[in-house]
Amino acid sequence: MKFSKKFDLNNLIGKKTLIYGETNTGKTFYTAKFIQFLLEIKKINPKDISILDFAPKLAYFNNLKIGGRIQDYYENCLICNNINFKGEIIPPRLKAKNKKEIYDHMCHNFNKIYEIMEIYNSSPTSVLIINDISLFLHLGGNKYLINTINKSDTFFGNSYYGSSISSKFSKQVSIREKRKVENLIKIVENSFTTT
Repeated sequence: MKFSKKFDLNNLIGKKTLIYGETNTGKTFYTAKFIQFLLEIKKINPKDISILDFAPKLAYFNNLKIGGRIQDYYENCLICNNINFKGEIIPPRLKAKNKKEIYDHMCHNFNKIYEIMEIYNSSPTSVLIINDISLFLHLGGNKYLINTINKSDTFFGNSYYGSSISSKFSKQVSIREKRKVENLIKIVENSFTTT
């Protein structure tokens, strides 16, 4: 089923939700809108909303908008429990010049992401928001991710699931990523495409 602006966000409270799709299809935008709904309509305490934003900074690749963080769409998300890492996430397929660099970038990203997931796991909140899950799935496992998601009452996350981000030496990464996202779609009760 396709996720759209008309979706009743009340139906997502107390549930686990994943939206997935191609680049530039509104995944981060919808995630930001859900946070805005929780804060402004449902009046949920911002400290009960943990945000793990794995996305790289907004960039353009082949005229496509890639990445972008939740605060780019809803700055007031900064009042929530944002668990941040130091430094930046590197888009591995876009920045690497060879297979070794892709792997190095994925290791760099995994270490940063795992660190903030562990912080959340040690002190979970009732609401968990994750932006750009596929960056974790490059090296991380679905079991660990699901265990993290299940510590929340309400989960809303998004993941890249497409073919527009690729390079001549990233085929294996893309195949593995796609398989892991497909597995996640089967597990998460509310899974919606944005494409």
